[in-house]
Amino acid sequence: MATATPFPRTCATEETIVDTDEVQAMLDVLQDADCRAVLDATSERPKSASELSDCCDLPLSTTYRKLDALTDLGLLHERTRISRDGKHASEYIRIIDDIHLSAEADVDGGFELTVTRCEDAEPNAPLIAAGRN
Repeated sequence: MATATPFPRTCATEETIVDTDEVQAMLDVLQDADCRAVLDATSERPKSASELSDCCDLPLSTTYRKLDALTDLGLLHERTRISRDGKHASEYIRIIDDIHLSAEADVDGGFELTVTRCEDAEPNAPLIAAGRN
């Protein structure tokens, strides 16, 4: 089995979302227990879809749907794990640190989300996987 060491991360980018549809999409994903399990499982180190399926006790097809939703909303980052045996795989890591919901009278729809994102030191760099003995 291959393992990978994540790159150092810093959490500094803050984004405020006020668009009603974007706020609702984010809340829908965060309401989903399976999505929250995937976010929790990817907080420490990147994991492949197969690893997430196992650790979150989800069917692989469901795992891929959750990964698509979380990646589309910018809550996960996908990158490639390069393995010496040539079996490369996508890996996912959580790239958010905090999400705050505020009720604002002057915002369309009445709510805004503030998302603090973490950035990898090298966000597009592939992970190099090392085999275990």
